[in-house]
Amino acid sequence: MRPRLPSVPLLLATVSTLLVTGILASPATASAPDQETGAPPRLDGASQQVVSAHEDVLAVSAVARFAALALECVHKEYPNKISHVLAGDADAQPPRLLTPAFYGCYDWHSSVHGHWLLARLARLYPDAPFAQLARAALARSLTPANITAEVQYLRGPGRTSFERPYGLAWLLQLATELHEWGIPEARGWSAAMEPLEREAAARLTAWLPKLTRPIRVGEHSQTAFGFGLALDWARARGDRAFEALLVTRAREFYERDRACPIAYEPSGEDFLSPCLAEADLMRRILDPAAFAAWLGVFLPEVTRDTPVTWLEPGIVTDPSDPKLAHLDGLNLSRAWMLDGIVQGLPAGDPRRAVLAGTARVHRETGLRSVTGEHYEGGHWLGTFAVYLVTGRGLAR
Repeated sequence: MRPRLPSVPLLLATVSTLLVTGILASPATASAPDQETGAPPRLDGASQQVVSAHEDVLAVSAVARFAALALECVHKEYPNKISHVLAGDADAQPPRLLTPAFYGCYDWHSSVHGHWLLARLARLYPDAPFAQLARAALARSLTPANITAEVQYLRGPGRTSFERPYGLAWLLQLATELHEWGIPEARGWSAAMEPLEREAAARLTAWLPKLTRPIRVGEHSQTAFGFGLALDWARARGDRAFEALLVTRAREFYERDRACPIAYEPSGEDFLSPCLAEADLMRRILDPAAFAAWLGVFLPEVTRDTPVTWLEPGIVTDPSDPKLAHLDGLNLSRAWMLDGIVQGLPAGDPRRAVLAGTARVHRETGLRSVTGEHYEGGHWLGTFAVYLVTGRGLAR
């Protein structure tokens, strides 16, 4: 029997305390600890402007709750939402046989990014009580045999669009985390993952030239968010051809956009902002001066005099409803997208303070929702919290 983390009530009490004191509400936009000296990571100048409080790296107790959520679900097979075309009786199998690496956390993409969460936190907090459990969970899932079965599953009939782009982009993020980790175990998992990693990249590469319009929704099929994760992978892995393709398509889709209708957001089931995700993508592509000019046309309502309440957090009326609970994730993803937009602007841009303040409001609201009380949110919100508080998408 595997060892268990501290009880959920104890962890919830810890998180509540940290929220009240303001520690958990700060965006710890930190890179990994220095591999040679072991010194705590430091923020670059742009990221430092985003941070409003205490420490570059959150206390272990502040992130243990997020690790616990992932550890509880990555190998929890049921309840499960399978989303595939049945080509025959053989496709009517339990999740653990269909996708033996990523069958937990309710659905495939949540399982993938649940594994990313464990890799991310075990990498940043190698001596934390949860780190050994996280490494054991990764070792159990990321075996060559399991990954071979995952590749075969992806190549099955009727699965051309499977998890495209959201789940495939998160898979690339998991691959990036493993590749950058540097410990012997992670190198082994990275090698095992490579066939699936390349399959995901190949599927996106084949799809992008055929896509005639961007997908501007607030859920999984949105292109801006998926492009951002995939672009970070391409740069980390040195895939210049894929990077060039993503940049070209992003420019074609988004560079001429004007006056994004952010007042229409959010739709009732959004967990991604169409407008902010697009801006968070474009700051990865344009230099600061060009991005500042583009943003002025794209979000003209944001000026130095705009109140931080110009964009109100989403309100979840029933956290047990899996679709309504999406708005909790929207608050978290808006916060990290706003942090990214701030980082993409020149240091003296007067809009930075407004955008950072709006990010803070969303961050505090979003983090309070990551309780794990309802599995409908608990199986995925921890990932969004970790992506936010560890600054995964921010430049170093």
